[in-house]
Amino acid sequence: MLKFTPILLALLYGYAMYRFSAWRTGRELDARSTELADPMLRVMTERLARALDLPRIRVHIYEIDPVNGLAAPDGRIFITRGFYRKFQQGDVTADELASVIAHELGHVALGHARRRMIDFSGQNALRTALALMLSRFLPGIGVMIANALTSLLAARLSRGDEYEADAYAAALLTKAGIGTAPQISLFQKLEKLTNARGGAAPAWLMSHPKTDDRIKAIEKLALNWQG
Repeated sequence: MLKFTPILLALLYGYAMYRFSAWRTGRELDARSTELADPMLRVMTERLARALDLPRIRVHIYEIDPVNGLAAPDGRIFITRGFYRKFQQGDVTADELASVIAHELGHVALGHARRRMIDFSGQNALRTALALMLSRFLPGIGVMIANALTSLLAARLSRGDEYEADAYAAALLTKAGIGTAPQISLFQKLEKLTNARGGAAPAWLMSHPKTDDRIKAIEKLALNWQG
């Protein structure tokens, strides 16, 4: 029984982290967000809502500067103030911002938003358990190996989620009469919008797939649907 104690402790730690992370995330979003009330974007969200047979899709502005979208574990959709500012400045179109909203709706519909919170907690538990076990046999580097293995697993899971959410968004945008062109055009300007530098990390270590690969996947879907 004693040899399983580190694993049990790690699992308890993971559950505690999940509960705390969910509470902290909800509190942060409540304190720093307001509902989006832009007339042009409301037209876009209404089109998405009709395509989903929903009365309304609520989108919130998260008051932070980085350009990003977010699907909360409770199902709420957010775009950051920085992203909305790009729209106001004309760097992003209403159709392109609708593609972001559709992507985040995909994360919610496919269960990614809630699962990611659980995954985060589970990854911490796995990291702790691996570090405890490996450190017995590899003192000094056991923790480093545990961190590397867990990071690789997390990156692979996250990349899979992004492809699935992209596909969901492509289907929703097509059904709403918006099409996949805004989704692709946004990806093409994403590096400039986020001030990211290509080649910063290998694709298999990044939490998001390479932009070119995502564009190719969407183009393939659109081609198949046209056929």
